[in-house]
Amino acid sequence: MKFAVFTVMLPEYKPEETVALLKKHGYDGVEWRVTAIDRSRLEEKPSFWGNNLCTVDVDSTDEQLDRLRRLTDEAGLGVPNLGCYLKVGDLAAVERDMRIAQKLGSPSIRIAMPWYNRTRPYGELFAEARTYMEGVQELSGRYGVKGLVEMHMNFIAPSAGLARRLVEGFDPQRIGVIFDPGNMVYEGFEQYRMGLEVLGEYLAHVHIKNAVWERVPNPADALAPKWRAVSAPTSEGVANWAQVIADLKSVGYDGWFSFEDFSLSAPTEDLLKHNLDYIKSLI
Repeated sequence: MKFAVFTVMLPEYKPEETVALLKKHGYDGVEWRVTAIDRSRLEEKPSFWGNNLCTVDVDSTDEQLDRLRRLTDEAGLGVPNLGCYLKVGDLAAVERDMRIAQKLGSPSIRIAMPWYNRTRPYGELFAEARTYMEGVQELSGRYGVKGLVEMHMNFIAPSAGLARRLVEGFDPQRIGVIFDPGNMVYEGFEQYRMGLEVLGEYLAHVHIKNAVWERVPNPADALAPKWRAVSAPTSEGVANWAQVIADLKSVGYDGWFSFEDFSLSAPTEDLLKHNLDYIKSLI
């Protein structure tokens, strides 16, 4: 098993600083956040999804990407996946990000999935996603970069069972699934081992984070939710990482784990050390 960090978790560090930190604390790799940088937010305080300094711009030049590749190679870090921010149907952007993955030495990228928000029926969204993924699979064959579906709340694949239904029939060498127990706290929980058995050969990557449920103070009205899920420290949330690790071992998983701790429960560098020590203690 190898350990990386998804750089959405490191908004205050530039890529050069991130590589040095991950090497210092014994990580094996880095999962870069890849998206268009919003220039209007560059003066804001660094944040996960706002002015994130540890982002690879989709408009990076080949020279910039080559420099980043040398940086990770010289530090002995792998790049197991790219955390891309794509839109369903935009195959030109998939192709662009697969080219970035080739440049950075990454075997896979995260692809887009439709939101489920009650405005369109699931069946319609499912058909749209499958058509998109046919194009992703074709591009994967051309570039040698796998497209990964992340199990994620509020999308059409929040659970292992729904993710498997979505990817069923695609080539598991070209299309895979990111198993995310932290997201399953919000939506999509199934017994971990059963879910892993359902995913089978499509299990490609694992994200590590956690969350807890808390009461909503002063709900707006009688129909408003009384509970909400919020980020929590990796070792303290609802997701049972000791059980997840045991179940991953039971199905023979020995691939990458990538941390994305959004708890803000300690300074980022402290979280880097604590999270890795905690998960290694379970293994």
